[in-house]
Amino acid sequence: MIPIRHSSLFKSRWVALLWAAGIIWFAIDFAGPDEQTGNNSTATVQDVTGATVSQDDLKKFADFAGGTK
Repeated sequence: MIPIRHSSLFKSRWVALLWAAGIIWFAIDFAGPDEQTGNNSTATVQDVTGATVSQDDLKKFADFAGGTK
């Protein structure tokens, strides 16, 4: 799985850092954030059931939760 022997991987600090950077790069590439395209100003907010949430509902929740004044 690792292209070099385990015993020689951590003998050099630089090799270990390059190996760790490769693992992090792979993780970000594999499970990183999705790229967003276009203008997101027309996006609608949905609750967990999939119903659209209005701005009035958001204001009520902010008032209830002690949001901005």
